[in-house]
Amino acid sequence: MSTMTTVGGGTRRAELAAFLRSRRERISPEEAGLAPGLRRRTAGLRREEVAQLSGVGVTWYTWLEQGRPINASGQVLDAVARTLRLDPQEREHMYRLADPSSGPPQSPPDGLLAPEIQQIMDGLTTLPASVLNERFDLLAWNAAYAALFPSVVAVPPERRNTLWLCFTHPACCHPFLNRADQLGRMVAQLRTAYARHVGEPGWTGFVRRLQAASPEFARMWAEHEVASPATYLKIFRHPLHDRLAMTTNSLAVLAVPGTRMVVYTPADEATGRAVASLIAGDGAGAQFPCWPGHARSARPA
Repeated sequence: MSTMTTVGGGTRRAELAAFLRSRRERISPEEAGLAPGLRRRTAGLRREEVAQLSGVGVTWYTWLEQGRPINASGQVLDAVARTLRLDPQEREHMYRLADPSSGPPQSPPDGLLAPEIQQIMDGLTTLPASVLNERFDLLAWNAAYAALFPSVVAVPPERRNTLWLCFTHPACCHPFLNRADQLGRMVAQLRTAYARHVGEPGWTGFVRRLQAASPEFARMWAEHEVASPATYLKIFRHPLHDRLAMTTNSLAVLAVPGTRMVVYTPADEATGRAVASLIAGDGAGAQFPCWPGHARSARPA
């Protein structure tokens, strides 16, 4: 048995409750082998139906979804996961919220990367590389990354967060071409990591600020999707190049828990030539045509 008691336990229980509701509402009665019924005031399954299918008491499941401080055994959580058809990532997310003791130790303060990590990235002279923490704060990068994303490394350190920049960057010069595909995955990764930091002021404040700054982020955050860093094909653009197809690979930096090195590899020959040209210094200082307008609007009145 495990008890959801920790610093910020109330926030963690509320997060678990919202996650369970979001998963219950996406399953239709027909998918669960139940009759649809004539009137259903809520989308998906009812709480009592989840309890029945999971073989647990209706009151117990209701309390779990209400975020009450109750005990939940692994056997019972497994039954709920099966009923809600959670995939492995979602199941792990539910367990982490229900049992905070299962999570890894918290990351040390930012900026404590060993010099060897920078040396490794600097050795990747032809491949852009960066180090991020779980919150997408950009902690370090190499020269190739700076050549590919000069606007990212140019912002002040306190604003150097790739997720924030992706959601607040003007659409006219947004670096992602496949933006719709990538932003949802990034939010799902953040949601997974958030389960390890529920109740921490830095994380709570970051999520609230980004919700206020971006209705699109707020909508995606409310969907409670979860995912882990993986290999993705990302399509970028640069003022000199309309299409840069890059494969990203995330490598854990075990010396600093919660951080990862992301390495960008050109996915085709045209991108390889373009990236090599940018690394060589071609187009240094190039800006999108809309940049002067953004620069004027950013100046204090």
